[in-house]
Amino acid sequence: MAAPRKHGILPDKHLKQLIQEGAIYADSPIGDWQIQPASLDLRLGNHAYRLLSSFLPERSEISTHLNISDLYQSELVMYEMDLTKGAILEKGHVYLVPLQENLALPPTIRGRANPKSSTGRLDIFTRVITDLNVGFDEIRQGYHGPLYLEIVPRSFTIRVQTGLSLNQLRLIAGRPTVSDSQLKALHRSARLLHHNEDHATGGRPVAAGEVRVDQGLFLRIDLKGEDTQHDIVGYRAKKNSHIIDLAKLGYYSAFDYWEPLYRHANNTLLLEPEEFYILASKERITVPAGYAAEMVAYEAACGELRTHYAGFFDPGFGAGSSPRNGTQVVLEVRPHDVPFLIHDGQTFFKVMYEKMLDTPDTIYGSAIGSNYHQQGLTLSKHFKW
Repeated sequence: MAAPRKHGILPDKHLKQLIQEGAIYADSPIGDWQIQPASLDLRLGNHAYRLLSSFLPERSEISTHLNISDLYQSELVMYEMDLTKGAILEKGHVYLVPLQENLALPPTIRGRANPKSSTGRLDIFTRVITDLNVGFDEIRQGYHGPLYLEIVPRSFTIRVQTGLSLNQLRLIAGRPTVSDSQLKALHRSARLLHHNEDHATGGRPVAAGEVRVDQGLFLRIDLKGEDTQHDIVGYRAKKNSHIIDLAKLGYYSAFDYWEPLYRHANNTLLLEPEEFYILASKERITVPAGYAAEMVAYEAACGELRTHYAGFFDPGFGAGSSPRNGTQVVLEVRPHDVPFLIHDGQTFFKVMYEKMLDTPDTIYGSAIGSNYHQQGLTLSKHFKW
């Protein structure tokens, strides 16, 4: 029998145990629906604060910035909002929401947060902030205290309410990163990448010699789509559109919010500065049950653009998605500063694999109601056609 791992992302069974022990706690009971195979969905609390700017509380607790008697004298807070009956968050503005969940982590456990997939696909920029910390989304080992979520809607004005989940938390022991040599070996045994073609046969595996790794697994962008000239290869957010209530699923007409982008004769796409795009990968990926994966920053190598907001893949992502092998990665792209021309098959981002501390009781897929289990080029779950 293999020895238990000392390094890895904590799976669902460990998260449940930490909840029972009070290492994760909340005023309102934590629901089973919040526990994912390798993460915990975090819920919005009862209040939001409209801020003048983003900030990091390196020298003080966050609550000291919020407990003020005169808003007009605050250096940070403009006003407070009640979320219990729902409230509007205007695009382009910065908001801070105390989350319902709190932490009392063991000294060997740290955390990392990221937006949920639907949050990223709506161009909602979110980051977790903790007391006396110098970075976003990173929760230090043994942290005891509250969690706060910074929210900046970028493309759409949104409506949120207490209890909604916009982001998720992973808890980590040690150093779970899979090295490049281990990644190549894992691909040979588990076939991490398949070509997004050969639909009748499910897509052929990417040959081991074609797999590129460098502190992560490189993937390419798909601007060719299917076989016809007029296929949609992406979407661009419209600049002027109505409010999106995040509680309403399958409710909004996609064409009211998104402009379809069709395949160009040259299989290229010109990205305009500060526009928001939904695109997809050339390959289909698989995350075996004993691993999780995350898209990592690649801006310095491929140009002045952001390729994702939400990029975490639970164990089992892309696995068992018969009749096709693997699942495409959907990208949330925002170029900066200058127009940027991309072409079909261009190396565009990379995925870092990490070991799980143990195999989860449940894995990502249709059995647990995963929204993007067999996704192609897919908008968030709030839209319909």
